[in-house]
Amino acid sequence: MPATPQSIDLLIEPRWLIPVEPHGVVLEDHAVAIERGAIVAVLPQAQARLLYAPRERVGLAQHALIPGLVNAHTHNAMCLMRGLADDLPLMEWLQSHIWPAEARVLSAEYVRDGVELAVAEMLRGGTTCCNENYFFPDVQAATYRRLGFRAMVGLPVIEFPTPWAASRDEYFEKGLAVHDEYRGEALIGTALAPHAPYTVSDASFERIRVLSDQLDLPVHLHLHETNQEIEDSRREHGVRPFARIQSLGLVNDHLIAVHMTQLTDAEIAACAEAGVSVVHCVESNLKLASGFCPAGKLRRAGVNLAIGTDGCASNNDLDMLGEMRSAALVAKAVAGDARALDAASALRAATLGGAHALGWGARIGSIEPGKQADLAAIRLDALETQPLYDVTSQIVYAAGRQQVSDVWIAGIRKLRERVLVDLDAVELVDTARRWRERLAP
Repeated sequence: MPATPQSIDLLIEPRWLIPVEPHGVVLEDHAVAIERGAIVAVLPQAQARLLYAPRERVGLAQHALIPGLVNAHTHNAMCLMRGLADDLPLMEWLQSHIWPAEARVLSAEYVRDGVELAVAEMLRGGTTCCNENYFFPDVQAATYRRLGFRAMVGLPVIEFPTPWAASRDEYFEKGLAVHDEYRGEALIGTALAPHAPYTVSDASFERIRVLSDQLDLPVHLHLHETNQEIEDSRREHGVRPFARIQSLGLVNDHLIAVHMTQLTDAEIAACAEAGVSVVHCVESNLKLASGFCPAGKLRRAGVNLAIGTDGCASNNDLDMLGEMRSAALVAKAVAGDARALDAASALRAATLGGAHALGWGARIGSIEPGKQADLAAIRLDALETQPLYDVTSQIVYAAGRQQVSDVWIAGIRKLRERVLVDLDAVELVDTARRWRERLAP
């Protein structure tokens, strides 16, 4: 007598399933069984229908199912500055435009509204997790929690006053209070987020190293973004920024180093040996003419590579599918090698690579039993993605974010056939327009 099928919350049946782990594998006509937000099995659809009695069954006959994309570096409130000061180099862009604009509007309300807009955009592009780096982390965390979006929230440290904190001590005190409040949250984590070597003192970095060790927290840092940063550090400190950070004990497996466009072979080897994660923000680096992250060299050296969009003020979108494509193409050009970052490796960097960078590699980033059901479905029957020879290549090199149809975070549907489940798109557009009136020069 056949066994009674096991009751579960959800069974998703895509045409193709890309688990990311094992690397480079594409499964056809498989299903993902989900119970209480976690993946309980990945198995052939015919077998799944015998073993499970789902309360909801989702058929995706023309779709590929991938792990939710992990945006490993972003400033999401800055969505409200999208296009505000384009076509300028980094320091002019920051000092003459972005920082003055922030001084006019930076507030809890601004951060809340910017994060809501960003979450909607990310969900519509298949992103289910972000590594956030901005002010008012208390407001960020509360907004992400309310919207059911997975986020690593940075606790900012910078050496000048802002509406969030007036002094070095206040940055640490308020940041640690946010860490304490969200400790143990299912969807929210915290990281120490010193802005950059040129805006953070040795004393602050030393304090960060101690806290990172004591609390087992990642350190999310802009590092080696431009050649000017390197030259300024040599003049002021006598060494390159990486060497300075290394001397302060911060080059270790807690470090999430963002940009890294200016690297020597010795620095790459040191990153590999120490377990540093590097976040490749290729489109922001291109737009600001900051330089080229040597993604191919990093990958060959064994460095964990993740992908981030940076903020909308310097990108100008949160499109991780587009970022994957750009990362793969630019890596080939920089290395002079068409194999430098292949499609499967680009997808891995945008999912499991980001998860590992955040310290969440055992939780998200691949479609495996025991992991959280953070998933994105991409419809591939559009004329723009036909004919279809290789599913992973089609996603990385041809698919657009408008083909993302459905998204789940911890098994909860957040996007249903391109429609946001918990957010009002019309209301978000109206809010963005109001902020445009306040921010317009």
